[in-house]
Amino acid sequence: MDFSAFINDIQNGRWNVYGAEVYENGRLIHKYKDTCQTKYPIYSATKTILSIAAGIAYDQGKLQLERPVLDYLPAEATEQMPEVQRTTFQSITIERLLTMSVEGFPFRPEGESYLKYALSCPIKNAGAKIFSYSNIPAYLVGVALANAVGEDLFSYLNRNLLLPLHVTAPVYKRCPDGYFYGASGMELCVHDLSQIGLLLCNGGIYEGKRIVSEEYVKRAVSIQQMNREGGYGYFIWKYRDGFSIHGKWNQRCYILPQQKLVVTYLSHIEEELPELLDSVEKNIMGIESCLSSDIPK
Repeated sequence: MDFSAFINDIQNGRWNVYGAEVYENGRLIHKYKDTCQTKYPIYSATKTILSIAAGIAYDQGKLQLERPVLDYLPAEATEQMPEVQRTTFQSITIERLLTMSVEGFPFRPEGESYLKYALSCPIKNAGAKIFSYSNIPAYLVGVALANAVGEDLFSYLNRNLLLPLHVTAPVYKRCPDGYFYGASGMELCVHDLSQIGLLLCNGGIYEGKRIVSEEYVKRAVSIQQMNREGGYGYFIWKYRDGFSIHGKWNQRCYILPQQKLVVTYLSHIEEELPELLDSVEKNIMGIESCLSSDIPK
């Protein structure tokens, strides 16, 4: 491992990387810049945090992944849906949303009521499991989860997930209806996102305490839906022999459980930059690769 070569690549390439951490066997072995003080937008990496919260509710028996999302949404919203739309949504389960396997949602919800907008989307061939990336599935999972646990979702995940990981004062977004957005909008420091990666790397255990079941973690990080990037779990991307957490503009946490390696960096790089991942693989993971094609999310 040549962490200094990775830093040289960042500096020579003038890549706008805010900070980076590398953990091996659960121990922080390298860091770059401020990783603990400043919080930055993590964009769609928020979805992975939502997935873990869903796993905790699943473990508690409050959420069943195979049930239709409509079973967990507020009645005042579902009762306003046309009968044909309600019938369509009966085939859309929580698991289908977690795996982005519903085709037809626009990229993000809009308007004065995100929930009303999401439930009015025309879904064609709802029974077919086709990978289609959108913020709406995550948003719907968040609303369903809030109703399943019977409390504000941010309060729930803060108590059950963030505080046990020593993640404090995160910035987060709510939708116009007042629900925790779930699909994006969180701000964390590099160190915070690393703790999410360490939890998943350890199969749901953090500092010797079980946070989420090994069963759920195995399902969440396994390929549940194939796509052109190599596979997708429950709001988690497949990566080589491990998996990864992604946010747009190069927010990344790569988790390789077999090597007990977690690599996290936050940045603001709007263009595709395969050279950055290539440097991570070559200098940190010891993988000789020709410019890898990263996933722009």
